[in-house]
Amino acid sequence: MIRSMTGFATRSGALGPHSWTWELRAVNGKGLDLRIRVPDWIPGLEANLRKNLAASVARGNITLGLRVIREEGGGALAVNAAQLATVLDALGQIEAAAMDAGVSLAPSKATDIVTMRGVLEQSVQEDDNAALAQALVAEFGAVLAEFNVMRTAEGAALHTVVITQLDRIAELTKEASVQAEARRVDAAAALRRNLAKVVETVDDVDETRIAQELALIAVKSDITEEIDRLHAHVDAARALVQGDGPVGRKLDFLMQEFNREANTLCSKAQSVDLTRTGLALKAVIDQLREQIQNVE
Repeated sequence: MIRSMTGFATRSGALGPHSWTWELRAVNGKGLDLRIRVPDWIPGLEANLRKNLAASVARGNITLGLRVIREEGGGALAVNAAQLATVLDALGQIEAAAMDAGVSLAPSKATDIVTMRGVLEQSVQEDDNAALAQALVAEFGAVLAEFNVMRTAEGAALHTVVITQLDRIAELTKEASVQAEARRVDAAAALRRNLAKVVETVDDVDETRIAQELALIAVKSDITEEIDRLHAHVDAARALVQGDGPVGRKLDFLMQEFNREANTLCSKAQSVDLTRTGLALKAVIDQLREQIQNVE
């Protein structure tokens, strides 16, 4: 089943003090263009994500963004024993000096001591970036799966449209074949009438030259090969659409072949009905080509 090149997925997660948000989107492209914006301080993350994307996506302009936020203030509070000893020693010296000077001081409170600089500290939490990278890579699998679900759903809708247009091309090709046969009968009768007039008015008729000209006219007006090739292209396109894997490039090439045959058919038409059918073919082929631009 074909897949669309366009898709979108987003997801959020968290681990320890870190929280993050993914955003993965894709639009049409001739080849595979990966644009990845992730924090460079997470070891090996970009290379891993690029590898996973390249293995899952064959064509399109892909943009992957990851925003990681670290919550501050997550460490526990602890008493700095060395600083506390220094503060208490200083307080003892101050109180002793005050007593010698006959100055009475109010008793020190624990709450006063705690507020002094350096006595109570918040421990610094070391980040485990390797564990963070592992969690992110694991979650990216779900992001990529959601992304591909959307592309597959759009591909199913494309499949219906493409099959309908291929059916229409097949119908018009059959009509062209019937019209070409009808034109052949009329053209042969008109040619015989004109040839009779030439023979009647010209004394020395070169029968060999007339035979050559008639053969040339027949070749120039015959659209049998164009009809056969159009049928073959329809069959090839249907096989590609029903198969698995990326087929967008092959379908692009087939669209060029479809258009070439339709142009040749119109140039050889020599009848109003056949010209009208040829133009209808060109219109449907152009519509189909626009749809094919979305196929991976």
